[in-house]
Amino acid sequence: MTQRLMLLDTASLYFRAFYGVPESVTAPDGTPVNAVRGMLDFVAKLVSTYRPTHVVACWDDDWRPQWRVDLIPSYKTHRVVEVVASGPDVEEVPDPLERQVPLIRESLGLLGIPVVGVAEHEADDVIGTLATDAGMPVDVVTGDRDLFQLVDDEAAVRVVYTARGMSNLEVVTAGTVLAKYGVRADQYADFAALRGDPSDGLPGVPGVGEKTAATLLAAHGDLAGVQRAASAGEGMSAGVRAKVLAAADYLAVAPRVVRVARDLPVHVPADGLRPVDPASSHAFTERWGVATSFARATAAIDAATEH
Repeated sequence: MTQRLMLLDTASLYFRAFYGVPESVTAPDGTPVNAVRGMLDFVAKLVSTYRPTHVVACWDDDWRPQWRVDLIPSYKTHRVVEVVASGPDVEEVPDPLERQVPLIRESLGLLGIPVVGVAEHEADDVIGTLATDAGMPVDVVTGDRDLFQLVDDEAAVRVVYTARGMSNLEVVTAGTVLAKYGVRADQYADFAALRGDPSDGLPGVPGVGEKTAATLLAAHGDLAGVQRAASAGEGMSAGVRAKVLAAADYLAVAPRVVRVARDLPVHVPADGLRPVDPASSHAFTERWGVATSFARATAAIDAATEH
């Protein structure tokens, strides 16, 4: 059986599940379980559609690492509800979802899907590390376009993009990135640094949008090349040059914030997906009223592990 690794941007998926499944979906005791049920259904769909042999649920051990904030203080600031001096800041999460996150983690464990996080790093960094030199084709499942930087046709790394919904998944390859943004996938991180991203609190270079960023990278190769050209006064208009030069301090640190880590101390688990024993999960699924969704996920795993 051909091996294939699937890396789940877990928080991206459970937020989508929470908002995509009505809160009226509850456990027998009335506890909301819409995100749990939605997440299980997502696993069933993803495994049955792409038939991975290995699945890892990548976790935000720190959704807003201090080292990124030190470089760009506005990083994800708008999503902070409480600053914590001795650990990760508290992210704005609806209370009904927050109560379900431990259940989601438990359900993934019962399915035999390892949950992997690294202190002071985001799930994106875990994904970047596991996708690099994985030794097998990789599907990164996310609604975050920043992870387009990992797309690599030669290494068989692609993104299964969920932004348009689970019924309209988009497989993103190098050709997709080039056609949509006018940059190569290996230029995407520099493109994002130039353009900025309000959803992450990244200011970008004021006055430089997607088209200008793509034009600059097409002409100069990478961010360092753009900055060299601006310093030399070559290959760009005086107005764009002034904008790039004025943003020198931001551009000195932005790449480190935008680029995901690729060298964390994590490895692809040697054991792949295994058939799930429904009996071991009976108490969990009955208590929380998710037996049908869990059975669908189990059936998908069973089918994917058939030789």
